[in-house]
Amino acid sequence: MRRVLLLFGLMCLATAPLAAQDPVKVDPKHYKLVTENDKVRVLRITYGPKEKSVMHDHPGSVAVLLTDQNVRFHTPDGKSEVVTAKAKEAIWSLAGKHLPENLSEKPLEGILVELKGKPAAAPAPPKAPPKKQ
Repeated sequence: MRRVLLLFGLMCLATAPLAAQDPVKVDPKHYKLVTENDKVRVLRITYGPKEKSVMHDHPGSVAVLLTDQNVRFHTPDGKSEVVTAKAKEAIWSLAGKHLPENLSEKPLEGILVELKGKPAAAPAPPKAPPKKQ
């Protein structure tokens, strides 16, 4: 399950801060803006067989897979990971930077819903009950 959660970026990286690389701007061949408001941005993702993107990043996102996926994600630290998933899955991904590569002989398609705004804060720990005297 961990591998699936990494799909579309979708990895949380421990690297030095780098300028954001918007996939719609740096790779318009594969990423198209569908709609956007103050809460979300929705992208249509399409890769041909064996196509590769450029390094870019995403905020926390939900990917809805329209086709089966067999993707290698390259990260800025030089590592890579192959992730496979099935069509019709919906997958949560943490914010991160990556370069996807479609390893399949078939097209890859998906919808990515990027979440805007600050991440939700962790809930406060429960308070200890008062001590009886």
